[in-house]
Amino acid sequence: MIDITLQNFEAELILASQQQPVLLDIWAPWCGPCKTLGPVLEKLELDYAGRFTLAKLNSDEVPEIATQLSQMFGVRSIPFCVMFVDGQPVDGFVGALPEAQIRSFLDKHVPEGAALEAEAEVAEAEGLAAEGSLEAAVGKLQHALQTDPGNDVARFDLVKILLEAGKVAAAREAFEPVAAKAADTLTPNPRLAALAVWLTATEAPAADPAALQAAIAANKRDFDARFALARHHLAGQRFTEAMDELLEIIMRDKAWNDQAARKTYVAILELLTKPPVKSAADAPKSGGIELAGKAVAVQSDPVIDQYRRKLSMALF
Repeated sequence: MIDITLQNFEAELILASQQQPVLLDIWAPWCGPCKTLGPVLEKLELDYAGRFTLAKLNSDEVPEIATQLSQMFGVRSIPFCVMFVDGQPVDGFVGALPEAQIRSFLDKHVPEGAALEAEAEVAEAEGLAAEGSLEAAVGKLQHALQTDPGNDVARFDLVKILLEAGKVAAAREAFEPVAAKAADTLTPNPRLAALAVWLTATEAPAADPAALQAAIAANKRDFDARFALARHHLAGQRFTEAMDELLEIIMRDKAWNDQAARKTYVAILELLTKPPVKSAADAPKSGGIELAGKAVAVQSDPVIDQYRRKLSMALF
């Protein structure tokens, strides 16, 4: 449990909630129901074993934050509890509710223990992969998926490592549980869809690059040959070479083959782009209270930026 002040609310509430949910209990010393609710919340924080953090804010001492949240939710009484997730106030309740009702509220926002365990293993696996310990990383990711089969980050990392290692059959097996999800255009998941594109290129029959290049030299508009060469490069993890060939198609015929060149190009960019990371860069600054807005940043890569610009120019 932590006490929130004007000095620490950015670090302990906004930024901390980007790592795990934070339940803010707004109370006052003179409030009878607050004294009833407080011990229940403290017990639940222990029962949930680190799956959320309890923060307390004395509305008499920090009226600025208490007033803004009350206005945001249209609440005029205390105790008033607000759940912060990913740096934002997302839900709340008023009054000294029974423990069972508070548990139901928490369960809507607090990850299950299995999900937390899987997230920790994914983080360990990413560190191991960065060190070159690929077998250990694969083991961590496989265990994370056994613990939490719905963890798409673990799934993406596992399939990517297997493909990079040339273990195509194992990558396909790991990918199959999310194949339908990757193909779902109603609720698209770009990272999984990009894996599907990479897998398909890797599983394609072996191409003869010399023959394809000869065909392109004879006819620059032989888009079938260019596309086959691009997929050959993608299967060989020559990503920029693949995008160069795809760009030639896009510049000459954007709509060719139901925009297959553009879709594949975008998929490669997705494969190369690191996922957004939480950062303090856009978080509220001291001296002003700004409770809305997620603070995430995408790590920039000059090569990816260059190829994004090339695609924009080709499309417009």
